[in-house]
Amino acid sequence: MNKFNFSYPTKVYFGEGAAAEALKLELPKVGKTVMLAYGGGSVKKNGIYDELKKLLLQAGKEIVDFSGIMSNPTYAKVQEGAALARESQVDFILAVGGGSVIDCCKVVSAQAALQEDIWSMEYEKGKFPVAGIPMGAVVTVSGTGAEMNSGAVITYEEKMWKGPVVGTGASFAVLDPVYTATVPAMQVLSGAFDTLSHAMETYLGTSDADNVSDDAALAVMRNTVVNMRRLLQDLNDMQARGNLMWDSAMAENGILKVGRLTDFQAHQIEHQLGAYTDCNHGQGLAVIHPVYYRHILKDAEEKFTRFAKTVFGKDTAEEGLEALTEFIKECGLPTKLGQLQSKVEITPEVLRKVADTCNIIKCNPRQLSREEIYEILLECM
Repeated sequence: MNKFNFSYPTKVYFGEGAAAEALKLELPKVGKTVMLAYGGGSVKKNGIYDELKKLLLQAGKEIVDFSGIMSNPTYAKVQEGAALARESQVDFILAVGGGSVIDCCKVVSAQAALQEDIWSMEYEKGKFPVAGIPMGAVVTVSGTGAEMNSGAVITYEEKMWKGPVVGTGASFAVLDPVYTATVPAMQVLSGAFDTLSHAMETYLGTSDADNVSDDAALAVMRNTVVNMRRLLQDLNDMQARGNLMWDSAMAENGILKVGRLTDFQAHQIEHQLGAYTDCNHGQGLAVIHPVYYRHILKDAEEKFTRFAKTVFGKDTAEEGLEALTEFIKECGLPTKLGQLQSKVEITPEVLRKVADTCNIIKCNPRQLSREEIYEILLECM
């Protein structure tokens, strides 16, 4: 394993009723004005907003609403939130939702404390924020593991770019599986596939043999598949939902990445596809992964064979990839780009732009060229 330093700062409150316990203990540590951030309003329809608002008011907090955070949050929305936080002198941010809401708030937190544009600071100057408005996360859709780290994925529409922006991590996270029952089944499965993707791409990065990070990643992958199948049988299986929430957290809290480099090439392709199409992240990954893996199968055959045996009980790398492809179909996830909801028609011309602008990973089993990325995207049509 490579040299590393590791810390795990996010305090997790897991289980039914965890929000009440968490806010009772955590709110006395923060200032009076709390930004309550959420997405399109489903938290108001399902009662989660009222529950959290009551807890905030009981703690003597003043509430500033920041609503309308979209899937694939935009840079404009980040700046809107940062301006509101400054204007309202927000002391604490409570992000309520899935990865999109949490990612947006992580960057809002950092941007509100800066005197300069955060994207320019990170991508033009190579500097990163060291402070921000404290925040916590209440997860209603698991899969991204966004509550476990300070990284965010933001769409900068003017630049036709979607990628990572470093913000402020949540000091605590609420993981109540009951909350995930309030979102559509396909959203839950799409999020769970994102978890599987995180673990697969971490596992396929460069590492030495017989390291515990690989073994842990394989365990997370297998458990994610097992519990996704349980949900397909019974959407009200709260134990399976809770297991998937913890799988998501484990995949992105840094434990699987300790002492190793990672292969997030499928994520990079999907991110840039999302910049042009605004497609669902987990569903885009479901389309891309099998095709990408067919291209690199021989470059990491031993690892793919271990994956096949541990995750799907198959004997060969090829059988494991076929099992992954069939599992995606079993879950009802899309297998072709034409099945994705998109703001534009997905044409070869659009895919050429995606291939020409997406980030290329250098630590995966084999570095791809832009031509091969374009080939992969065409094969996904």
